[in-house]
Amino acid sequence: MEKNDSKLTFTIALLVTGNLIGAGILGIPVTAGLAGVYPTIVVMVICLIAMYYSAVVLANESIETCDEVFNYPSLYQYYLGTAGKWIATFANMIILYGLLIAYLAGGATIASKLFGIESTLINKLLLVVFFFIITTLTVKGIELIKKCNTILIILLWIAFFVITFIGLEYVVPSHFQNVNLLMIPLSAPILITSFHFHNIIPNISQDSGWNRKIVYKAMLIGMIIGFILNAVWLIVGVGVLPLNQGSASIEYSYLHNIPALTPLAKVITTKMFLTFSLTFGFIAIITSYFANGLGLMGFSKDLLFNYFNSKSKALVVFITFAPPLIISLIDPSIFLKAIDIVGGIGIVLLFGILPSIITIIKPKVKFSMKIISVIMLLIFLSVFMFEVVQKTGLAQINLPNMVCQSVKPGPLNAAK
Repeated sequence: MEKNDSKLTFTIALLVTGNLIGAGILGIPVTAGLAGVYPTIVVMVICLIAMYYSAVVLANESIETCDEVFNYPSLYQYYLGTAGKWIATFANMIILYGLLIAYLAGGATIASKLFGIESTLINKLLLVVFFFIITTLTVKGIELIKKCNTILIILLWIAFFVITFIGLEYVVPSHFQNVNLLMIPLSAPILITSFHFHNIIPNISQDSGWNRKIVYKAMLIGMIIGFILNAVWLIVGVGVLPLNQGSASIEYSYLHNIPALTPLAKVITTKMFLTFSLTFGFIAIITSYFANGLGLMGFSKDLLFNYFNSKSKALVVFITFAPPLIISLIDPSIFLKAIDIVGGIGIVLLFGILPSIITIIKPKVKFSMKIISVIMLLIFLSVFMFEVVQKTGLAQINLPNMVCQSVKPGPLNAAK
């Protein structure tokens, strides 16, 4: 029995890690790299602890109900009333729509930059073609996706390890001396996104047979593996890319919302790296697009049926995929900005602030747990408030002016 439990724990742990290693990792060296490796590792540990805490809270709620149709808006409505339900719904919309926007923009940007496409019109045509291919597969090819998912995940892992192994040969140790503590707040949203798997907690709770021990242990193992992979990728990205020298630098990529694979491919010019970086980037984006696209379709279907009494599949597809396409076409360089909002507002609200609140107000919870919940609430609130003041323009963390002036216009400006 213990052997079966260990096997199940490991299987669920790999599922958790698979959900962590997605398109969000593509932005870690760019955004988090601004602060430097050492401060970012510290923030990464804090994000790991905070997101594991919220995962335990939500898993506990799922296991307590043993409900196969468990969903987060209903959970928050139970504890926080109608306001909790609508806040959760709003946050979920930000996460799902924001991620689809990021995947579309990121996929088109990676392809156009790695193949040297400079025309804005061609970039947008490429985005439209990419959109129709992956959206059609998401809508029509659910069974095909299920059959191919295991193969895609295996290819994703192989590609990741290959580009990481190649990248380590190009690491410049002096790059690790770059430290800017003022940039630490910029890294939190994307690092929180890199530890986001919470949508599948109800599924893994059910798969475990509602076994707390298995779920808690599997989530911790899966997140630690994810932490190691994210940390290695951060070290490779920061170690290879210069901070502010040319169009393949961290700061230039941040200013132009460019995924890390693009500047890395400008520094590491081997065909093998280009091939496997494209493989990794597209599989990470496509598999994540499938999962979130299906999730948003289900959300849209419920919304239309419950509030507008409509069962139109065409309308479901339209309200699911049209907004991400339109926003991506308006701003094709929105990849990092979209992930920033997803992590700093959507994920922090739905999977950080709200779980902390329900633990604080829930009766029969140990006092020590309530103290921990208050600390976690303050952590999530600080990230949320910073993101709000940044996006509303009330406060800004700007890179030095010399960075913008030192970079001459080049092909990467096509994404601007």
